[in-house]
Amino acid sequence: MTLLDSLLVSVFGITVVFTVLIALSFFIKLQSAVVSAISNDSTKAVKEEIKTHDALKEQAAVDTGWTSGELKLIGVDEKTAAMIMAIVSDESKIPLLELQFKSIRALD
Repeated sequence: MTLLDSLLVSVFGITVVFTVLIALSFFIKLQSAVVSAISNDSTKAVKEEIKTHDALKEQAAVDTGWTSGELKLIGVDEKTAAMIMAIVSDESKIPLLELQFKSIRALD
């Protein structure tokens, strides 16, 4: 193989490599555009569904008109009682608005 043949093979190889790299770059940009367009549509739909669900919850809470009533705290401060009510609500998976606490007493 002569020097000229070696240079031609090298230039051809480098040209092929860079052509493939450029094609991959365009393919990745195209995929990114398609995925972002799809995810924007689904994100908008999910956000609208969440807003609608939250609005219905707020309206339902306002429409009920009932309150949780009186709460007797025996040996417990208000901050601790609030934490206990939040923990009970979280563990039981019942919204805090639907729970009615009559009394909270500290155990000795």
